[in-house]
Amino acid sequence: MNQQMRELREKIYIIIFESDTRPGRIFDLALIFFILLSVALVMLDSVPGIHGDWGRWLIGGELLITVLFTAEYLLRLYSAKRPARYAFSFYGVVDLLAILPGYASIFFPGLHFLTTVRILRVLRIFRVLKMVQFMGEGNNLWLALKRSRYKITVFLFTVLTVVVIVGSLMYLIESEDSGFTSIPKSIYWAIVTMTTVGYGDIAPKTALGQLLASMLMVVGYGIIAVPTGIVTSEMMRSPVSRPDGFCPCCGKKLDDKETVS
Repeated sequence: MNQQMRELREKIYIIIFESDTRPGRIFDLALIFFILLSVALVMLDSVPGIHGDWGRWLIGGELLITVLFTAEYLLRLYSAKRPARYAFSFYGVVDLLAILPGYASIFFPGLHFLTTVRILRVLRIFRVLKMVQFMGEGNNLWLALKRSRYKITVFLFTVLTVVVIVGSLMYLIESEDSGFTSIPKSIYWAIVTMTTVGYGDIAPKTALGQLLASMLMVVGYGIIAVPTGIVTSEMMRSPVSRPDGFCPCCGKKLDDKETVS
């Protein structure tokens, strides 16, 4: 009996965790389909017209999928070689968060919209489609961001200083009738203007204010390219290494501070 249980557990493990096998790929693709279907149901339920006509069906379908995901989560815990390790892993936490809002919505109906967190489970598609090799490129990008963090911090502090100064000046130049009712409100306008978003809810009316706004817009266009240049420069300096972290030229082990010229 114990032998049969072990064999059953092993079969479940292969289907659920091993995407290299045909049953595993089919299971993962079916899982991704239900994840996307679940998110689509929640999104449709947020549309007032659709909710009025199909709300019960959509919520019923969502609860059914929640039950299926619960069974899948329990099977993962049952078949995992180290259940605790899976439960506290990234995917384990995401799998748990994917089912909790569904049950919480029974007592608090509005919470079922939080089930859109299930879209995170689609990250399993990297495993299904054999895209793990591209994670090395992601590591290079992360390394470039890590190396440029001090430069970006200085840049952000400079931008913050500029918007505070310009916002304060605009508060002094413009009147409350123009919408600049406080310095924080003026700083908000400076941020919106510098980032070229331009909501238009606040706009200077005086000639001096418009001149200052024009100067800030020009500065904003130049500032936008700075973070890109910083990160790109660091990416050019990033080491080109094999997946095992060794230099492809000399075979030397690379650390975070070493680069390949």
